[in-house]
Amino acid sequence: MIIKKIGLRSLAAGLLTLFFWGTTSAQDKNLVVRIARIVIDSAQLENYRTALKEGIETAMRVEPGVLTFYAVYEKNNPTHLTILEVYANTDAYKSHLETAHFKKYKTTTRDMVKSLELVDAAPIELLSKMKQ
Repeated sequence: MIIKKIGLRSLAAGLLTLFFWGTTSAQDKNLVVRIARIVIDSAQLENYRTALKEGIETAMRVEPGVLTFYAVYEKNNPTHLTILEVYANTDAYKSHLETAHFKKYKTTTRDMVKSLELVDAAPIELLSKMKQ
């Protein structure tokens, strides 16, 4: 998948573009955008990636309010991950937190995560040419 090939610098450049260019439509004002910066225990990295992939794929498949999940890692420091999450609205975000698959992800990865920073963000322009 193309997103796996994007380095942290590319993600940062994209996020800078996201935050400093474009305009927000009225529809975008309801979106919930979260950025998660995560550091994983290196001994648990493959197990973490498996759990994360399963959680993301399930959320995208079964939750209509989950619009985007982009998960990337730093090429030179693969235990450092950044996840960009976009939800249709606050209710969709709150609903996501209560799903069985999210709770499974949190339980499964609890001892794998060395640090977690959550950032609330506001969209300016969200565009992608990627096809599933």
